[in-house]
Amino acid sequence: MGNNHKPFLRHFASLAPFFLLLFVVGCARTSTNNNANGNGAPSNTAAATTPGGNSSDSTGDQNAAHREPSLVSLSAGALVVKKPREFDDKWSAIWLLDEKPDTGWSTPKGTVSVQEIVIALPELTQLKRLTFDTGSVDGNDGRAAKDIVVEMSNSSENEGFHRVAEVSLQDKADNQEFSVNAEVAGRWVRLTIKNNHGSAEYIELMDFRATGTQLTHTPFPDVSGTYATSYNDFHIKQEGTSITGCYEYKQGVLEGGADGRVLAFTWRQTNGGGPAILVFAPDGKQMTGVWWFESNPQDRGLWYGTRKSDSIGSCAHWAGSIQGQITKDVEEFGRARVYGINFDTDSDHIKDESKPTLDKIVSMLKVKPDWKITIEGHTDSTSTPQHNQNLSERRAASVKNYLQSAGIDVSRVKTVGYGATKPVASNDTEMGRAQNRRVELTK
Repeated sequence: MGNNHKPFLRHFASLAPFFLLLFVVGCARTSTNNNANGNGAPSNTAAATTPGGNSSDSTGDQNAAHREPSLVSLSAGALVVKKPREFDDKWSAIWLLDEKPDTGWSTPKGTVSVQEIVIALPELTQLKRLTFDTGSVDGNDGRAAKDIVVEMSNSSENEGFHRVAEVSLQDKADNQEFSVNAEVAGRWVRLTIKNNHGSAEYIELMDFRATGTQLTHTPFPDVSGTYATSYNDFHIKQEGTSITGCYEYKQGVLEGGADGRVLAFTWRQTNGGGPAILVFAPDGKQMTGVWWFESNPQDRGLWYGTRKSDSIGSCAHWAGSIQGQITKDVEEFGRARVYGINFDTDSDHIKDESKPTLDKIVSMLKVKPDWKITIEGHTDSTSTPQHNQNLSERRAASVKNYLQSAGIDVSRVKTVGYGATKPVASNDTEMGRAQNRRVELTK
């Protein structure tokens, strides 16, 4: 790949463990429409915003935390169901949906013909604005995607598509934003990439985002079970909105949360750990994910799985339950990272769905009557440092109040808020921000 002048070193990822990521564990999010650098569109096509748009924020990916969440992202539950030709897994079309402008899709060398990508959305959706990134494409030979037709269908991934936009992208520019010229409700998005800016070797596109309105909200069943995956068998146990589990590769364990068809985790194994996101197909039998190392986000990969059994199964290195894993983490590491404690947006009010996770903490403290813990509140970087600090303190206090009301002596529990000062993932994407919105317990 290096001999083909692709960014091999920049995108190389060791085939280490695996996956997970996303899940909103509460935390403020103030959404600001980030109209950034776009180009003038041809007549009768989508109209691009002028540089700067109507956003008061400076342009560039530094404002990613203020963007309205993309409805065609992995973090929203979108999946690529029809792939174009791809250079390899490090340049798969899946990376178009990770909300990162420096990862993306490329054709194999010598392929510059028309390519189609079909994306399945988790719910019936109406798109209003489209954003494309090409700033990080390789070289200066014009390999960035140029003319793209965007269509929506509510019939299937194969038929019933209606054109909603036709855009012409700049070569090597991020945040190229366009309005659709027809608002069509659908469950599938098709991108037809017609050409590039002149390269005879590759077509590349780094990121695709879209905002609008999700029109339906369908409950998704419990995902507990065993899955055959590209990193051996994966065992998931869901309790409320919390997820724990293990996988049979380098003693892997995971902890995270569920939000509809999306699972967000932190994984840990013998050679490190990090975040990932896992998205289920509508039937719950297939799943696709991306993972990366917390210490090196460029060290990343894809993950695929198929439901194997309703039986959860186990691993010798896994505690087998939410309570057991939290207890094990506190005993072994002195702290446990807890997802599944959810709050109303920009509020310290704990959602009812968080009760099962909180009750596990109560049970743990009753089994360990000599333990004293500190509850840490953490937010993403959205909003001001002062606001995030205050919110993290109030949320930690809310958890303490719940434990106290459940019979835990107040002298055993302290609280502290860190705001956004201790991120565990990048705040540049919704996937990373969701990892940063969390509660941690320390002993």
